[in-house]
Amino acid sequence: MGNIKPHTDQKYIEALLKNDSLLLKEIYEKFAPKVINYIKSNTGDDQSAQDIIQETLITIYKQAKEKGLQLTCPFDAYFFLLCKRKWLNELKKSAKKEVTINEEIVSVNDESVRFVEETEIFNAKHELFTEMFDQLGKACKELLKTTFMIKSMEEVASKLGKSYGYIRKKKSLCIGQLTKLVQNSPKYNQIQNLL
Repeated sequence: MGNIKPHTDQKYIEALLKNDSLLLKEIYEKFAPKVINYIKSNTGDDQSAQDIIQETLITIYKQAKEKGLQLTCPFDAYFFLLCKRKWLNELKKSAKKEVTINEEIVSVNDESVRFVEETEIFNAKHELFTEMFDQLGKACKELLKTTFMIKSMEEVASKLGKSYGYIRKKKSLCIGQLTKLVQNSPKYNQIQNLL
């Protein structure tokens, strides 16, 4: 993110990456009650709130691990807004209409909104990729998984017992097939509209 200095709350992102039990406990003690209260005041219960908190922490972890998330806003605002949006999406899915949106719970600055939007787009892309990857045939999935782990195409060919030329051509065809699946998905256009 350029020359912008990470917020001191970056420690919570690092805690997720390192599985730092002390700071993870602090996340639950400091930030979870606000989320639980919000969800319970919007037709939810304790279990729903715990599920949303877990899903949100997993989403943040994935983005930090894969994209090097650098927080430049307070963790509280970012985390709460992500949880809130996940809960509102759950309500939309289950068609519960009696939602009272209490906007006074946290002051949300532009930076936290931007981070939440980036995280939601990242998560949507990740889910779409996984969903479409699962639709590939067994041979394509095996080949692509191997190339994700081993960067050298010669090693991939050796590991799979195929020629280098065959592996290169097959990988190109598999990526083409995956790209077509992704681009033909209705979710792809929804994600593009978010960008």
